[in-house]
Amino acid sequence: MAKTKELPKDTRKSIVDLHQTGKSESTIGKQLGVKKSTVGAIIRKWKTYKTTDNLPRSGAPRKISSRGVKMIMRTVSKDPRTTRGDLVNDLQRAGTKVTKVTISNTLQRQGIKSRSARRVPLLKPVHVQARLTFAREHMDDTAEDWENVMWSDETKVEPFGINSTRRVWRKTNTELHPKNTIPTVKHGGGNIMLWGCFSAKGTGRLIRVKDRMNGAMYREILSQNLLPSVRTLKMKRGWVFQHDNDPKHTARATKEWLRKKHLKVLEWPSQSPDLNPIENLWRELKVRVARRQPQNITALEKICMEEWAKIPATVCANLVKTYSKRLTSVIANKRLCYKVLSCIFVIDQILIFHPDLLINSLQILPCGFMDFFFTFCLSQLKCTSGANY
Repeated sequence: MAKTKELPKDTRKSIVDLHQTGKSESTIGKQLGVKKSTVGAIIRKWKTYKTTDNLPRSGAPRKISSRGVKMIMRTVSKDPRTTRGDLVNDLQRAGTKVTKVTISNTLQRQGIKSRSARRVPLLKPVHVQARLTFAREHMDDTAEDWENVMWSDETKVEPFGINSTRRVWRKTNTELHPKNTIPTVKHGGGNIMLWGCFSAKGTGRLIRVKDRMNGAMYREILSQNLLPSVRTLKMKRGWVFQHDNDPKHTARATKEWLRKKHLKVLEWPSQSPDLNPIENLWRELKVRVARRQPQNITALEKICMEEWAKIPATVCANLVKTYSKRLTSVIANKRLCYKVLSCIFVIDQILIFHPDLLINSLQILPCGFMDFFFTFCLSQLKCTSGANY
């Protein structure tokens, strides 16, 4: 049976208005070109509910109960790598038969979508502690402090690298259509290594590293590109230089060179590319380069230089302006590396991070990165056990 077309709101309102003037349902139907039965239904709805709008429809009940939804959320929270098939089997054992599509819809209603897991450096306990120390030491730094930092790093760029996992919308049997394919060349088509720097005022110099970089080459790069970038961007007196703990960067000769140049270097925790905002610029650069589809290494280098210079200074400023959020994230996610944390250790960390915290109310806060609750009562901090769900 075909679905009937709903009357426009204006027509429904006209039916009610004409009814209030004393006209019959037949007269109203003829005047508006609407069936008498429809006119009667609209008038009855208006008399009963004082509205002609569509009322909430009950529809079919959801296949997964609220208890089942909680079970799904607990499972994916504990193990984000859980597959839809695993969840289907879990529900089936609990007496609920659903499909993978139902699982996907349920998760999406809870704000959970399937995304690619990011590759990040493996963090050892010593790395985690160094990151926490760095975050706490700099949490009180102002935006002006970070604006006076020159960020630097190296990255590798490939002609088709950013497109290697791109998805397309296509019909069946059209997988080889040029619009639905990603061009590749044997052995990956090569790549180039770049060194660059930036500050809140904009991008500094970007150069290609043509040979295998060693300590001597790195110092030459700094001499010919870092200092000119500082002058171009008009960095304030007392500016700070940031680079990671690559052996070339921490070599004795490099440290001596930096000392002789009277450069202040930001002490950096190892295995922390996420703390360097230049990673966002590298991503921006690679996206821009991919749009232009360079066909060879020469074109790739030329396009990289052009697109780097086009990155707006506002992008750089915004990355630096929100830097404190990165530090907050480090502290919030520390449990990702510490499998087990004692209550005493957690309390100690909180009190150190908030030494002047004054608590004058009773509140229970579920902590998203710990498996227990915090109970705050007046000036005392009490930890009570309990599952965090």
